[in-house]
Parts: sequence; structure tokens; C-alpha cells
Amino acid sequence: MDLKANQFDHSAVIALEDIQLRKAVGHATNLADSRRRAMMAELPQAQALRQQGRGAKLRALHDLPELLEKMERSVTAAGGHVLWAVDAAEANRHIIDICKRHNLKRGIKSKSMATEEIAMLDALAAEGIEMLESDLGEYIVQVADDHPSHIVMPVMHMSKGQVRDLFIDKLAMPYTDDAGEMTAFIRRHLRQKYIEADFGMSGGNFMIAETGTVVIVTNEGNGRLSTSIPRVHIAVVGIEKIVPTWEDFATLIQLLPRSGTGQRLTVYVNGFTGPARPGEPDGPEEFYLVLVDNGRSDIYAGEYAEALACIRCGACQNVCPVYKQVGGHAYGWVYGGPIGSIVTPLLNGIENAAPLPFASSLCGACKQACPVDIDIPDMLLRLRHDLQSVQDPFWQVSMKAYGFAFSSPLLFELGGKAASLASRAAATLLGGEPGEDLSAEDLNLPYPLGGWTQNRDFPPFAERSFHDWWRDNREGRIS
Repeated sequence: MDLKANQFDHSAVIALEDIQLRKAVGHATNLADSRRRAMMAELPQAQALRQQGRGAKLRALHDLPELLEKMERSVTAAGGHVLWAVDAAEANRHIIDICKRHNLKRGIKSKSMATEEIAMLDALAAEGIEMLESDLGEYIVQVADDHPSHIVMPVMHMSKGQVRDLFIDKLAMPYTDDAGEMTAFIRRHLRQKYIEADFGMSGGNFMIAETGTVVIVTNEGNGRLSTSIPRVHIAVVGIEKIVPTWEDFATLIQLLPRSGTGQRLTVYVNGFTGPARPGEPDGPEEFYLVLVDNGRSDIYAGEYAEALACIRCGACQNVCPVYKQVGGHAYGWVYGGPIGSIVTPLLNGIENAAPLPFASSLCGACKQACPVDIDIPDMLLRLRHDLQSVQDPFWQVSMKAYGFAFSSPLLFELGGKAASLASRAAATLLGGEPGEDLSAEDLNLPYPLGGWTQNRDFPPFAERSFHDWWRDNREGRIS
């Protein structure tokens, strides 16, 4: 997926004008969050469980290099193969090399944000290798030649009518408005594809280092079919998905379904530990694990390592007032919403996603919803500081001048009086009364004030400051 994060401001304006989009996203996010709240409320010690989950992820990050090496040893001992990818290009080369080695031409895959991140489908298509999405939402996105708009619900931006029309137009589906009939049509359409596939692909919700197991959670059963029927299984997983033990997994699996889909547990929880053993009736002949870095090591080595604790539940997206208005596509890359506003700049270079840390009201709802209590607002603030200090010399000079003026009582008072006189004079010149708000239509101020007055009225400065009033009244005199 091409990076378009620097177009966020423009994309957000377009999204705000799309009534259907806002209605669909608003309904889906509100429903998902209400289900999350209900499921978390069932837990007698929900906050304690969140902190346990947070501890499990932070311990894993603390020992990340050692755990990844242990994962490699465990997978190899189970008969699998581990390939390391420093970036998206290397990950795709590994996958293409596997396909050529085993003469694989047709693949089927379960849901994976990592493969979306590395643009794997495009890389395979360029080599003449067919890859079909088996997750219903991801399949709809593929048929529409679109991209997912949410970490968990890829097509939350589409209405049922839009999906119906897409299936009729692209797949010759008989007309129906019944969601069950549409799902049954796609099920019949996809069923034969599992049999025809040479290889299956998956992502990984968790990797368990002690046994070399890759775990995926699904509700449709497609993950199990995609990985057990084809003769080769390739799992593409970000290095941050690792946890040390099954005990850590047992904690996190209580949080992910509740936060992601509002369920106590997903319908399917599948663990893959190497290829099929002798005598097992199903499973792949070969198992490959591609460990994707793609900028994660740089995050790990810096001050934003906590962002790697994310378990990709999408709960922060469902409560974010910005995301709920503009949807995921406005963010211009794979990961949208609050966590996307952090990881997109960090994975792609902060200068390539400069608007995203500012795409937040800093209300804190994301931190409250996060199942592992990631301090998203704090990281967004720090990213804003990093951006301004790197990108905007005018901002640095302005802040130094601001600090100098506000550290001097005399300069502060003189500046306030000058601003009061100027705003009252401007109101008079524009035909208003002194003390009236200056409307956006009347003003055409230069940068940086124009960024405010372009969309807002400019409030007048008080004729008399509080300091003046206090000097006259601090001993009880009323003037």
C-alpha cells in the first residue's frame, strides 16, 4: 500500500463530506465499543488483567532479542524453517523464493496486517503468483481493489448495499439483500479455492517462544482451512508479536477477543508448531515462518518502544473521535487511528507522516480502551514535539521568544496591553464594535495565525487584564 499519510488533512476533508462513510464507521465503532465494554465489565478484576497483559508484553519486549532466537530454535526443532526479513522487500523476496522452490502458483491466505504492510499481494502478482484472501472482509477489499480501513473490521467503511452491488458487478451474484445469503454465496465461491491452493498463508496474533508456536484467532474458520489443506504454510509475523510462554498467552487471549470483537473468545484459536507430524491426517508438509522487522528494531531501540506492545485489537480506533469521523483510509497507510498515528511515522519516517500525531484530540479514550494500557496520548504529544523541533525552525524561534516574554512580568504585561489595543483597533477598522469577535470571513491573517482564523473567529483580548484588576482590588477595594 502506497504511503499517503502526509495527505491526511486533505483526505480527512473528503471523508467528512462522505455521509455514508461517516454513518457506517460511526455505527460500527459504536457497536464494537459497546460490546467491548460489556465483555470487560464481566471480568471481576478487569483492570488487574489489563496490567497483567501489559506486563506480559513489556517483559517480552525487554527480552525481545533472546526470545526471537529461542523462537527460531523452537520452530527449527519442530521441523519448520525461520527466515528473517529486515524490511518489506526482503520479506517478499523470501516468500517468492519459497514459491519458486516448491513450484507454488496459487495461494490462499487468512487475515494478516503484516502482509498488507509489506504489500505482499502486489509483489506476488508481479511474479505471476495468484493469492486469494479468505477472510470475508479482506476478500471484499480484494474484490473492490481497495485496502482495509480497520485493524479488525476491514470493510467497516462499506454498507451492506455497497457490498451487494460489488458482488453482483464483480462476481455475478444473484440479487439479494440478505446478508446470510451473500455470505453463503461467497462461502461456495471460496470453498473450491482451498482445494486448488498450492500453499496457504497466515499472519500471527501471537508467537510463543517456548514451543515455537504461531497462534491465530479467527471467527470464520478460514484460518484453519488456509493452513491445514495446502501442502505449504507460510506465516508472516512482525517480531513484536512474541511472548515467552503459554502462561503469558493465556493472559493475553482473555484480552484480545474482548477488546477486538467483543467476545469472550473467538470461535477458532489455532496454534501452528511446525509442519504436520508423521501420522497426522492434515497439516502442511512444509512450514515457514517469516519474521518481519521493517523498522520495528528502530522503534525498539528508541523512546517509543511501548508502541510495540500493541496486540492489534482495534479498540483505540473504536473510541477515537477523529477516527470515528474520517475512518481508516484518511490516515494514508495500513494502520489508522491512534496507534496508527504512532506506528506509521515511526515505521516510515516521521517526515513522511507528519500530520498523523496531530490527528488526535488527546482526550485519552484510547488509553482507557487499550487492553494493555499503552500511553498513546503521551507518545502522540512527544511525536508532536519531535516533529516541530525537526521540521519547523519558525516554531523553535517562536517558542524561544514566547518563553522569554512569559518569563518577564514586564514584557508579559506590555504584550497583553498591545494585543488588546490591536484587537480592538482591528474590530473598529472592520466595521465592528471594539471588543467584538473578529470573524473568520473578515480576517486574512498570515501564518501561523491564519491557521486559526481560517476556520475560527478570533476572540478579542480583554480591555483590562486580570493583573490590572487585581492591583486595584487585592485589598478589598472595588473599582
